[in-house]
Amino acid sequence: MKTRLYTTDLTIISRQAKGREKENEAFHIFLLSTHAVETDTRVHHLNAAVEAAVDCTECGNCCRSLMINVTPAEVDTLATMMKKSSIEIREKYIEESLQGSLVMNTIPCAFLAENKCSIYQNRFTECRDFPHLYKPGFTRRFTGTILHYATCPIVYNVIELLKREMKFETAEFR
Repeated sequence: MKTRLYTTDLTIISRQAKGREKENEAFHIFLLSTHAVETDTRVHHLNAAVEAAVDCTECGNCCRSLMINVTPAEVDTLATMMKKSSIEIREKYIEESLQGSLVMNTIPCAFLAENKCSIYQNRFTECRDFPHLYKPGFTRRFTGTILHYATCPIVYNVIELLKREMKFETAEFR
């Protein structure tokens, strides 16, 4: 079986992302003209392959750069795990917006230790789901997804592979 190599160097990904901004805008327009369910099927297939091959603990960039939303139930689970009260957890790790949303109060995440999540078994849903490529509606969510193109090797590789698989013509952009 042939092993596929993926680009995981964040310096290279960031540099290439800057040079592909117009290309990615054109790709988004291209995606809008395609069958959304077929695109989702392609993205899900590519995501499964890339996620299996890319070791997130070699990167941890999402934990260093994202604002992480948390649910009240997740605060309670964390409190139980850490043998503290939910109030103590909220005071130390959580901020509440005026609308009542809960978010981690630090970037990078307080639970990131050497590119690994120190609460991995009880990590927050938003962390577990990132980069959300397994979900339906990729074309509709493309604008949000492309925000992570320069910072997440999984997003970068899935989008680049999707361009090739869909025969998106990139020659004019490179």
